[in-house]
Amino acid sequence: MGILDKHKKIETHATLLLVLSFLVVTIGGIVQIVPLFYLENTIEKVEGMRPYSPLELAGREIYVREGCYVCHSQMIRPMRDEVERYGHYSLAAESMYDHPFQWGSKRTGPDLARVGGRYSDDWHVQHLVDPQSVVPESIMPKYGFLLNRMLDGQYVDDLMRTHRRVGVPYTDEMIVNARADFLAQADADSDFDALVERYPGAQVRNFDGRPGVSEMDALIAYMQMLGTLVDFSTFTPDPSR
Repeated sequence: MGILDKHKKIETHATLLLVLSFLVVTIGGIVQIVPLFYLENTIEKVEGMRPYSPLELAGREIYVREGCYVCHSQMIRPMRDEVERYGHYSLAAESMYDHPFQWGSKRTGPDLARVGGRYSDDWHVQHLVDPQSVVPESIMPKYGFLLNRMLDGQYVDDLMRTHRRVGVPYTDEMIVNARADFLAQADADSDFDALVERYPGAQVRNFDGRPGVSEMDALIAYMQMLGTLVDFSTFTPDPSR
């Protein structure tokens, strides 16, 4: 009873309770935060990860603009049901160049962290134009207008400079060649060797099957890349991370 009586004094004394609560939170915060100052990097480096190509970056901007993250997360949790359905659990490195990240907070539709290569470009076009034609139970709105909104990549170098300011390692060479790489990735007949050298694994083709570069091209280029950069057949996690 003696201990309970002492605790009662704390509960009935507002100022004392406030001070002691502040001390507890402060100590807990210090214990959690201080160790981070002694780590050079909290993200494990993973082979294959690279910044987005100009076309993929433009597609990601469209993805964010249209609010795709509201219904589709991009984070596979390390639980059996998620891994069996979507693939290998998400790595922190896969979001290291995302500003903001697209983890999402709910799933009205499936997770898209590993959607790259799962469907053809034609499927994506049809799904975006008329979602219910390929997934009858879908409540996703139509995005056919993306086919008619053309892009010329005029300002994609500015976008890359902005991302470089927040830590994305775009080089001067990447920025100088931004518009040329942007146009080359959507044209299989272009001279894209330098593009692929700068962005290993970049997929080059006419994504929407129409002349020119549309917002549909950019969005599909972005989605077809998701989850394809890391070779999980050879990936071994670092237990120290």
